Amino acid sequence: MSMELTSKQRKYLEKAAHDLQPVVIVGGAGLTEGVTKMVDSSLEAHELIKVKFNEYKDEKKELTEEICSATNATLVRIIGNVAILFRLAEKEEDRKYSL
Repeated sequence: MSMELTSKQRKYLEKAAHDLQPVVIVGGAGLTEGVTKMVDSSLEAHELIKVKFNEYKDEKKELTEEICSATNATLVRIIGNVAILFRLAEKEEDRKYSL
């Protein structure tokens, strides 16, 4: 289940994501199982990631919602064609962001 973010937490995560490069690209194949798995493992490793939409830019909001529900991620914000996603690490010692 994704978490609700306050505007303060959202701003904090946006700022933290500013220098991150997108780790997952949604291209011509669309939202495949491989893309979803990549998002899931990237969230596990980093907690905060960017997903870039090279294709399907008109459906990015819907696709991002699908990604979030499939991976238990929280959408921080969509800026241009890039979605910032967050998922808190399960173990407290693995957490990189203090919300």
